[in-house]
Amino acid sequence: MLLANAFAILAYLIAAVLFILSLRGLSSQETARRGNLYGIIGMGIAIAATLSLKGLPSPSPALIASIGIGAAIGGVMAARVGMTQMPELVALLHSFVGVAAVLVGYSIQLAATKHGGALSLKMAIEVYIDVIIGAITTTGSVLAFLKLRGSVSGKPLLLPARHMANAGMAIAIVVLAVLYARNGQTWALAAGTAIACVLGVHLVAAIGGADMPVVVSMLNSYSGWTAAAAGFMLGNDLLIVTGALVGSSGAILSYIMCRAMNRSIWNVIFGGFGAEPPKKAAAGAQQPAGEVQDIDHATLAGKLIEAKHVVIVPGYGMAVARAQHAVRELTELLRKKGVDVKFAIHPVAGRLPGHMNVLLAEASVPYDIVLEMDEINGDLPATDAVIVIGANDIVNPGAEDDPSSPIYGMPVLQVWKSKLVVVNKRSRAAGYAGVDNPLFYKPGTRMLFGDAKDAVEKVVSALRAQA
Repeated sequence: MLLANAFAILAYLIAAVLFILSLRGLSSQETARRGNLYGIIGMGIAIAATLSLKGLPSPSPALIASIGIGAAIGGVMAARVGMTQMPELVALLHSFVGVAAVLVGYSIQLAATKHGGALSLKMAIEVYIDVIIGAITTTGSVLAFLKLRGSVSGKPLLLPARHMANAGMAIAIVVLAVLYARNGQTWALAAGTAIACVLGVHLVAAIGGADMPVVVSMLNSYSGWTAAAAGFMLGNDLLIVTGALVGSSGAILSYIMCRAMNRSIWNVIFGGFGAEPPKKAAAGAQQPAGEVQDIDHATLAGKLIEAKHVVIVPGYGMAVARAQHAVRELTELLRKKGVDVKFAIHPVAGRLPGHMNVLLAEASVPYDIVLEMDEINGDLPATDAVIVIGANDIVNPGAEDDPSSPIYGMPVLQVWKSKLVVVNKRSRAAGYAGVDNPLFYKPGTRMLFGDAKDAVEKVVSALRAQA
């Protein structure tokens, strides 16, 4: 028995190392596939080791079947999901972690009640913390999923005295924690769970669309801490280590993204807590006004052939149209003609951290020409042409010169400083943050309306015709 448990602990250690290597691999496009493979192997080892632990009931056919069914469902979901749906899938998966934690907590509580005993103070605290964090993660993740899917408006729901309501719910959760720890009554746990569910919804509802990428990252962190809490509750070291890895990495990523957006992480988490009301627009701020100027595919092709330096800014519209392969073809054609082509990636382009990087990697765009915002903003004034494909908020000059804008202060790609900006969009509609874009009306901007894939393919055809 001791030998078997020792082997299980060794397997846990190996799995933990693989999880660390997985996170490290995911930090770079070149090593992302390897990182995913490490994670898969590590999880397989962890499941096998857990099932082999002595002292646990022998795995029943129902348990084995459940694991198989779950794996099959996960495989189908991963195979069928499109890259445009990846952010909402990630948010939904976070809710599964929360639900699992809540169910495990209640199973321990109900087992103690069934046998007429009471949980120890230590176990009661662990169960309560795990269930509360899990409940917040579950409902917050479900609402994030609905927002990203478009089923719920991305506008922030700013109720009167919302911060007082949040504080009241937090105090009630603490009071119920004390009552639960004293007598271990299921009703106290259930009441705390219900309040935590409402709190999770309210926290995410108060966050606007522009900040949703950070919300997804924060929910990832919450799911990690939920897993860590479950590890303490179950006495499982691997869950503690894995949860801490996911929780801390998600929190660090959220902080990095908030810095890139000039946001306070506390403002994002608490839906604008402590934020000042929008100021009136400064006298010199440019307001969206005027007529847009169109450009056709042949004219754009001619401009690109004449250019020496071209920058492409991909956005969510490129993902929706699945235009990444057409964009890669355009890039290859221009580079063969001696044009220097680079990609500019904003930290929150798309609706998930790294969304655009993954799309470009999928299309085999060379990694060395894909640059982050801080690396390329200084080069834009010397750029002959910038092509913005389906992006909006991340190239909005109002973030710099309009204090009344909801995205004011967010660092953006300063594409308007280039000699020519071509914006490809289906329409003049506002971006995900619901903010109009003064870029469309600037003298150096031309609009190329239409589906991104169709538009880029027509530009490629025009380039070939002019060869």
